[in-house]
Amino acid sequence: MPRRASIVSRMNTESDGFDVAVVGGGPAGLSAAIALAQADSRTALIARRLPYADNRTTALLGASVDFLEDLDVWPRCAGEAAALKTMRLVDDTGRLIRAPEVKFSSEEIGRDAFGYNIENRTLIKALEERAAELSGLTRFDDDADIVTPEDEVVAIRTAGGQQVSARLVVGADGRHSMCREAAGIEVRRRDLQQSALTFNIALARAHQNVSTEFHTPHGPCVFVPLPGDRCSVVWVTAPKQAERLAALGDDELAEAAEKQSHSIFGRVRVEAGRHVFPLAIERPTQFARRRVALVGEAAHVIPPIGAQGLNLGLRDAADIADLVRKTIASGADPGAPEMLRRYDWARRPDVLSRSFVIDVANRSLLSDLLPMQSLRAAGMHLIGGIGPLRRLAMREGLSPSWRLPREQ
Repeated sequence: MPRRASIVSRMNTESDGFDVAVVGGGPAGLSAAIALAQADSRTALIARRLPYADNRTTALLGASVDFLEDLDVWPRCAGEAAALKTMRLVDDTGRLIRAPEVKFSSEEIGRDAFGYNIENRTLIKALEERAAELSGLTRFDDDADIVTPEDEVVAIRTAGGQQVSARLVVGADGRHSMCREAAGIEVRRRDLQQSALTFNIALARAHQNVSTEFHTPHGPCVFVPLPGDRCSVVWVTAPKQAERLAALGDDELAEAAEKQSHSIFGRVRVEAGRHVFPLAIERPTQFARRRVALVGEAAHVIPPIGAQGLNLGLRDAADIADLVRKTIASGADPGAPEMLRRYDWARRPDVLSRSFVIDVANRSLLSDLLPMQSLRAAGMHLIGGIGPLRRLAMREGLSPSWRLPREQ
């Protein structure tokens, strides 16, 4: 039997009880709920508290760390994250035309680090801890079962039978989003015919806070620093190859990882836990409709290239909280069509531009065409050799320069 909802005593199920209800308790959903509650919105969070057993990690880039600082989340987990001070790109395709090695240093743009790599379960723990402290955030420890957009509110029934309503719903319920479906938002999806294998390794040689990305003919293989002499590995390759690697014993997989890393870390040891997931690009036709706004993987699915996935989701959370705060302060309806249009306008250029760049970079890596290889090599040579262009690429990689600063 699934565990029934454990509802806090502050629960109010009147039709006007909540300004916003957030559905989904992943990092993007928790961040959105915290940000909305801190923005003086009467906020409900509908998500079961589940132990996070996955050992996957996330590289949080500069603006994401700043956002988590504002939420009073980052100080709770910063000590368990590894700084990313240098990004190193290595062409390991073995093709006739190869790109030069490129290094990006955070010092070159005046930062101590580009960001920090942290285990997802550590981040989730810090987010849950902060969410539990907020008096303006009501937690429904249950799954949403039915989401029904109406003229003035969205009605939500939980799996345990609780009735919740809010003027706006933030759908943070993942790539198979019930909220998105309820709002009638269509999704464009393209399978990439690639899979990602993720696991963590212990190193014989220190990583020195350098994230190294090897570009192979089947996709990138990235070794991202973790605290201590450890790295997380994201190995993108053909689906059958990913399954073959995942089926190897620890010693065999360690040998394969050492070979792929060209032994820059010496002997490595594979830690417990590995995961394989297929890659795709998914984008909704709208980011908000019928009193529903999408964040996280409900709003975009992109391959784990360039550390953009959750960083995009945190920008979703920051933008929806900013807009809701301004809307409520003006006495307007946070679920009104004009508010939803503003959110769509805010997120569309960011999501579409990041998706496009990642898609082009991935296609250029997979292409056997000599003109494409030449263009890729020339582009990497320009970025590596021209300081202003390299610094621009670094800054844009952290956060779009055209984004307006958030109000505190």
